[in-house]
Amino acid sequence: MSFCNRPSTVAVRCLTYGASDFSFAPYGPYWKFMKQICMSQLLGGQTLDRFLDVRQEEIEIFLKLMLQKGQEGKEVNLGEELMTLANNIISRMTMSKRCSTTDDEAGDVRKLIEEVGVITGKFNFQDYIRFCKNIDVQGFGKRIKKVQVRLDSMMESILKEHEEARMKKKNGKTSENGELGDDFSKDLVDILLDIMEDESSEMRLSRESVKAFILETLRLHPSGPVFTRESTQDCNIGGYHIPPNTRLLVNVWAIGRDPNYWENPMEFQPERFMGSSVIDVRGQHYHLLPFGSGRRSCPGTSLALQVIHTTLGSMIQCFDWKVVNGESVDMSEAAGISLLMEKPLMCVPVARSQCKEIMG
Repeated sequence: MSFCNRPSTVAVRCLTYGASDFSFAPYGPYWKFMKQICMSQLLGGQTLDRFLDVRQEEIEIFLKLMLQKGQEGKEVNLGEELMTLANNIISRMTMSKRCSTTDDEAGDVRKLIEEVGVITGKFNFQDYIRFCKNIDVQGFGKRIKKVQVRLDSMMESILKEHEEARMKKKNGKTSENGELGDDFSKDLVDILLDIMEDESSEMRLSRESVKAFILETLRLHPSGPVFTRESTQDCNIGGYHIPPNTRLLVNVWAIGRDPNYWENPMEFQPERFMGSSVIDVRGQHYHLLPFGSGRRSCPGTSLALQVIHTTLGSMIQCFDWKVVNGESVDMSEAAGISLLMEKPLMCVPVARSQCKEIMG
């Protein structure tokens, strides 16, 4: 309980409407209410099942694109294509539309998300050096503001579209029992707007909260190399006194390579996870924390695992992947809040014999 808060940086406060989103809201009644909504309605099992067709359709579109590229002998940037796939799945679940229907749209969304990741992961003097708190020494302020304006414009456009559609639905035909028809299927934004408009709700959501929630959904990625927490009270850990408001940095990257917990930690050995020894990735085994642990762990774990398993399995089953020029893959990592490859992985997909049969 002592480390249930996440530290709020200048960039986070600006981009998430004063840290009002689920990820960075202070631990308390508001965060608990948002967690309940998230786990029971937005990312719960029934909701994920309802969007199964969406995930299947987007993965099929991705595989057909790879088949076309392979037939043309063209190389593909796997990182960009997989990010486009993830964006389209999440955007269809969130707002019932693909955000990357063209290369230009995919590039714009990808750059915006990447810029958010870079800005929130940068070391900012204002967050750590007291006398710089109100001085924008590094010039991040203008850059953060520009990104915030672009994000806010996107959020307002999404909300306006849904509000207009909901108004048309309310003014439209009703079924025999007086309820509105099912021709208008709800996405995650509609669920949030229902809660926002529910006067009997335990806690009312503001417009900013809804936009922040969309932003948080769009930026869901595999957990970064380091996650942070902030103490809320005095505590003692390993004989050390930790005062309140102390930031704790957990180096997940280093833990996953610690020889005290892993045999041959620098070697790629998938078989270490096979057999009777089952290691859970949901935060119960502290030497493997890709989604964090505890009350502030990643709420999108189930969605991420479903998409990753299906996509990777389809890619392996349908294609051989040949690295351009036969070069070895450079696994160097780029700086940022999430672990991205410093150099893009360029491959040519070579369709297996059963590929067309699998995709019908």
